[in-house]
Amino acid sequence: MSCLLITYDLNKPGQNYDDLYKEIKGLGASWWHYLDSTWLVSTNLTADQAASRLLKVLDKSDHVLVLNVTGDDHQGWLPQEAWNWIKKHL
Repeated sequence: MSCLLITYDLNKPGQNYDDLYKEIKGLGASWWHYLDSTWLVSTNLTADQAASRLLKVLDKSDHVLVLNVTGDDHQGWLPQEAWNWIKKHL
């Protein structure tokens, strides 16, 4: 299983993006979402497969980036709960 980082820029303020959030949560077994437009998803999908699914629920003016971040080279300033999830899934 790998871990994908998903980040996006949604260009229609006030639009309902519940379908996007539902799709992200459905990409894998577990997800993390401590930062506004950033998710980590533990999944068997490739970045390409995940992006293809997300593009179906995004507007044409939106932007999305999906990266495989599996590994142990990471750093940041987050609450312990976030680090616990990251250590378990990366």
